[in-house]
Amino acid sequence: MPAAGPIRAVRESVSGLPREFWWLWTSTLVNRLGAFVATFMALYLTLDRGYSASYAGLVASLHGLGGVISSLAGGVMADRLGRRPTLLVAQTSTAASVALLGFMRDPVALAAVAFLVGAASNASRPAVQAMMADIVRPEDRVRAFSLNYWAINLGFAVSSMAAGFIAEFSYLAGFLIEAGMTLVCAVVVFLKVPESRPKVRAATTDEVPVSLGTVLRDGRFMSVVGLSFLVALIFQQGSVGLPVAMGDAGFSAADYGLAIAVNGLLIVVLQIPVTRFIEHRDPRRLLIVSSLLAGYGFGLTAFAGSVGVFALTVCVWTLAEVVNAPTQTGLVVQLSPARGRGRYQGMYSMSWSVAALVAPLMSGFVIDRYGAAWLWGMCAVIGTVAGFGYAVLMRRLPAEASVVAEGAAPPAEQEVSRA
Repeated sequence: MPAAGPIRAVRESVSGLPREFWWLWTSTLVNRLGAFVATFMALYLTLDRGYSASYAGLVASLHGLGGVISSLAGGVMADRLGRRPTLLVAQTSTAASVALLGFMRDPVALAAVAFLVGAASNASRPAVQAMMADIVRPEDRVRAFSLNYWAINLGFAVSSMAAGFIAEFSYLAGFLIEAGMTLVCAVVVFLKVPESRPKVRAATTDEVPVSLGTVLRDGRFMSVVGLSFLVALIFQQGSVGLPVAMGDAGFSAADYGLAIAVNGLLIVVLQIPVTRFIEHRDPRRLLIVSSLLAGYGFGLTAFAGSVGVFALTVCVWTLAEVVNAPTQTGLVVQLSPARGRGRYQGMYSMSWSVAALVAPLMSGFVIDRYGAAWLWGMCAVIGTVAGFGYAVLMRRLPAEASVVAEGAAPPAEQEVSRA
């Protein structure tokens, strides 16, 4: 009997979603289970290939730059060509470029192919998010995005553990395994996932085509993108600022691994129950609270003096991440016209890609010049600014927020375009 409650909760969390969603979810899980390259790229370049840390940083930056560019390009492709063709092109290109990367020896060629890998792998994100918004009912979207985020983190947790063992055997094997599993994703999409792009209606004189210019002129949405960038800048510190600060404080790589492992573990354990808690709650409060938790969660790191305390701070900002990710993605869908979801999701994805480029530069400069305590203080300030921004922005969206909470189609879906 005691197990009936949790079992019923899981059943309710996964019920009612269309079959197409679950095939897309499966593709995401398989993709993340094979995500080895991102985990061991720095070790591969420095330990196996003998390159300097500076060169490894350059390759990482080029990989990120490819993601920035392809976020927008993938969004445009998802709207023009369709979600399914974009996914197939992105996944097959990722498989080919990852396999090629494993055979590169020349430093210039290696850096160039790393750029291609970053571009190809990130091009699928806007299409996946747009497709989920297309096929899932408005009242189920937060739950669907949460389940997808859960799959991403479950896959990453498993692949991170497997990466170490694979690297001990052969780095090339890791590249080829990731390429093969990405190709499996493409096969799943090809066989099981139909096109979901809304049908284009006959144009009328008062309709304005949705373009990137439309997205850029949408001040309300671009405000969301800006706030998303601030929040992403905070979360990126878990992988760029935290290991540097712990190293400077005398902690080992194993200590950092132990502390950061809490992040993946909590996401896997908490994502589904937390989603049930937040699913029909006010998104304005959720975004404000998650921004503050993220900022002050990292801010508390300034007072950490042991691995246990570092792990506790990770618990705080991980809770923020669990709440923010599906709520933020749901807001992006709410503000996106159906025919422009790819472009809007591409712009949103780009905010995270840009944050991934800026965060290492910011953390390195602040830690070297002023010390790690200043970095954590800045995170608290940025989280406060983001929370205030959401409070102001969401005050102008009460009707739309209530519509989504009641399960009706949001105004964005009733429009063809937005000026």
